[in-house]
Amino acid sequence: MRVAGICNTDVEILRGYHQFRGVPGHEFVGEVVEVAGVSAAARKKWLGKRVAGEINVSCSAYGHKPVCDFCRRGLKTHCARRTVLGIVVHDGAFAEYLSLPLENLHQVPANVSDEKAVFIEPLAAACEILDQIPIHKFPEAAVLGDGKLALLIAFVLQARGSRVTLYGKYEDKMKLARSAGIRTKKVRGHANDLKTVRENFRLVVEATGSPTGLALAQQMTEPRGTLILKSTFHGAAPVETWPIVVKEITVVGSRCGPFAKAIALLRLGKVDPTPLISKRFALSEAAEAIQFAQKRGVVKVLLKNGK
Repeated sequence: MRVAGICNTDVEILRGYHQFRGVPGHEFVGEVVEVAGVSAAARKKWLGKRVAGEINVSCSAYGHKPVCDFCRRGLKTHCARRTVLGIVVHDGAFAEYLSLPLENLHQVPANVSDEKAVFIEPLAAACEILDQIPIHKFPEAAVLGDGKLALLIAFVLQARGSRVTLYGKYEDKMKLARSAGIRTKKVRGHANDLKTVRENFRLVVEATGSPTGLALAQQMTEPRGTLILKSTFHGAAPVETWPIVVKEITVVGSRCGPFAKAIALLRLGKVDPTPLISKRFALSEAAEAIQFAQKRGVVKVLLKNGK
């Protein structure tokens, strides 16, 4: 591991999400130092390469036969027997070394720095929206939330031509969006927003990481509009379903995404995530870094391995 990023999911895992026990961390850029079970040519191809890694390890990647139905259908991120790096039965990236199958790895282009490459996994999650909906049909979009993922989603949608309005609570975070040319509006992040927010959009992305964000997202979605759900958190979200039925809203759950699209955005300079970095810590300071990452106003915290 060269650089790892601390994600809200890592914090939720420490609170009990997925009942994970082991080494957390799933956002990383690393250097391949050993390859097992391959030809000499394949080993030579990968040794020394900088890589980012897809976090879902499918049964086909493990070499299981027969593979599950989801893998046969090409839905490896939903593999019935998958492990998930730093989340489900697979030690993660907050360590000096980690392991992943070769089919999970993507080489990092030379013109993409480590501090940009560490964003590939969450940026890919933002790019998943592009594979789920015809984005050209949504010239305007609202993103609810001002955290790391919400900001990356806003950057991606803007890069693909949508006029984005980001709704957030924290001025310092919204300033990052405005510096990228994204319009922002302040909300309080509680039930009173349902009374004060009156805008509607055909496309709304809920990425608040909060149970209260879902109700507002439903209210803001136009009839026959599309609501993308990106939040994951430990606990229940009280919600009424009648707006979905009455307004005939299309609700789309959205999780991991295409690394190739994320890498292309970075390689071409379409998205620069480095302004989101709040602080860097040494790997040996991981406990302190995780505490810092939970402070108000903090966006992305990085762990660096070695000098």
